[in-house]
Amino acid sequence: MKLRRTTKSRRTMAAVAITTGLVLTAAGCGGGDGGDDDSSKKQNASSGASSNQDQGGGQDEKDGQEGQDGQEQSDDVLAEVKGEEDITLTVKSAVRDEGGFVTVSGSVTNNGNRFFAAANWRGEERELNKNGSSVAGANLVDEKGKKRYLVLRDTEGRCLCTKFTGGVKPGQTSEWYAQFPAPPESTTKVTFQVGAMPPAPIELSGSE
Repeated sequence: MKLRRTTKSRRTMAAVAITTGLVLTAAGCGGGDGGDDDSSKKQNASSGASSNQDQGGGQDEKDGQEGQDGQEQSDDVLAEVKGEEDITLTVKSAVRDEGGFVTVSGSVTNNGNRFFAAANWRGEERELNKNGSSVAGANLVDEKGKKRYLVLRDTEGRCLCTKFTGGVKPGQTSEWYAQFPAPPESTTKVTFQVGAMPPAPIELSGSE
């Protein structure tokens, strides 16, 4: 719930984000640059007051209880990939925000028996070194427009994204989000990738 409230403050940081150089030509770049908001609740909020009145406050409780095993949330999942160190990455939402940004969010589950520090998810750019244990190195690829969009960061190089403080323990699921420059309105499908995880095709939804 706290992560949900902090999303808008993150968006205000986007006003000072350095967008120059964050949009790259996809051709020849490859998809793997290598590196909390509960977006399913954001979608519930945007679906209209009538839907919320029917479901009542119990829906939030249900989401929290059933988030442990990932069941009953399949309708909200845009993509799910499994890869390095027995990690499952789920994308639950990819929403265009006012101001020309896209907020992508989801969850990371550590299915292994070792601590996951997301070391190579922070990206290889020098200015991203301060963003350890984060999704700072994630990118969106617009194959049709042949462009790649990197995670936004502020003037001090801090990403507008989740940092997994303390990492992700075995058996633990952590929520994450990342903000990107928005592709043109005509672009409705992009591919999300971070670290050595497989590409995850996702569809963008309109602004709230």
